[in-house]
Amino acid sequence: MAILSSPLDFISSVPPVTRAFTAGTVVFSLLYAYLSWTDTLYAPYLVLVPGSSLFYPWTFVTSALVETSIFELVLSLATMPLALRYLERLWGAIEMLKFIVVSVGFSNIIAFGFNWIEFMVLRDAELFLYGMRYHGQMSLQIAVLVAFTQLIPEHQVQVMGVLKARVKSLPMAYLTLSTVLCIVGFQCPWIIIQFGWFVGWIYLRFYKKNTSDSVGGVDTYGDRSETFSLVSWFPPPVHYPLTILGNTVYSLATRLHLIPTAGPDVETGLYNQSPGSARAEAERRRAMALKALDQRLANTNSAPSAGGSSSAPPQAPRVPPAAARDDGAPANPSTPPKSAGEVDVGDSETR
Repeated sequence: MAILSSPLDFISSVPPVTRAFTAGTVVFSLLYAYLSWTDTLYAPYLVLVPGSSLFYPWTFVTSALVETSIFELVLSLATMPLALRYLERLWGAIEMLKFIVVSVGFSNIIAFGFNWIEFMVLRDAELFLYGMRYHGQMSLQIAVLVAFTQLIPEHQVQVMGVLKARVKSLPMAYLTLSTVLCIVGFQCPWIIIQFGWFVGWIYLRFYKKNTSDSVGGVDTYGDRSETFSLVSWFPPPVHYPLTILGNTVYSLATRLHLIPTAGPDVETGLYNQSPGSARAEAERRRAMALKALDQRLANTNSAPSAGGSSSAPPQAPRVPPAAARDDGAPANPSTPPKSAGEVDVGDSETR
C-alpha cells in the first residue's frame, strides 16, 4: 500500500493546472501518434495549420499539447511540469492558466498572421499555408524562461552536471538558437520561440495582475522595474534606439487605454522608468540605501583614526563594572574620569 500510495500522494500534491496540462500533453501526443498511422486528415484538428486553422480555432491553444516526436515529448515532460508547478504555487491556478493561454494563444496568432503575410508576398500556398504545422510547447518554454528571469535571475542551473548558466541568460540563448535555425530554413516551428518570448515579456511586463503587491491599496499590473525593461535584454549599443521606440509605443498604447496602469503610472507616461509595482518601488529604495551605504563607507575610510590606523574609527573606552558606584565616585581616585569621546592612546599602543 505504501508503494502504491506514494505516486498517488505525489500526483495529488501537484497543483491542478499543472496536473491537467501534463495529462493533456500525454493524451493529445499519443492521440496524434495513433492518428498518424491510421488517418491522413487528422492534422487540422490537432495542430495549427495556417491554411485551415481559422475553421478550427481551438488549435490556437490545444496545439501546444501535441508533441510529434518521442524526443519532444520526453523533453517537455522532463521540464514543463516542474516549471509550471513552481509558478502555479507562486501565482495561483487562475494566473497560471491565463499565462499558459496567453503565451501559447497569442504566439500562435502571430505565427498564423505571419504565414499569411508570407503567402500574400510570395504566393506559395502549399508551403506557407499548408506546409507548416505549428505544435508543441516551444512558445510556452521560452515564456516560462522569461518568468524565471523575472523571479530568480541570478539562480544558477546545471545541465547534466556539465553546462552551467544563470537563469537570466537562458532566454536569449534559446532565442539565438531559434534565430539561427530560422535563418538556415527551419522556420516551423522554431520561429514560434521568437513570438513566445515577446508575448511572455509583454504579459509579465504590463498585464499580469500582482495579487500580492499593491501601491496605496490600488491593484497593480506587470513589473515596471528597470531590471525587467526591454533594453535589459539587449547589449548597450542598441539601448538608445530601443528606448526611444519603446517610449513611443508605450505612450501610444497608454493613450489608447491598451495597458492597465495604476495612478502614478499614467502621470509619468514613461516606458522604462514608471514605478508601476511594489517591486519597482522596493528596487528604488534598495538602490538608494546601497548608495547611502557606499557614501558612508567612503567617508569612514577617508577619516583618520587614532594610533595611525585608518581602517577603523576611534571608539570610546568601556567603563569597567567596578567603576559604577552608588555615590557616582570613580573606582580609582588618582585617575580622572575620561569623557565619552576621549581615547586613551597610550593604552591602545601598549596593546
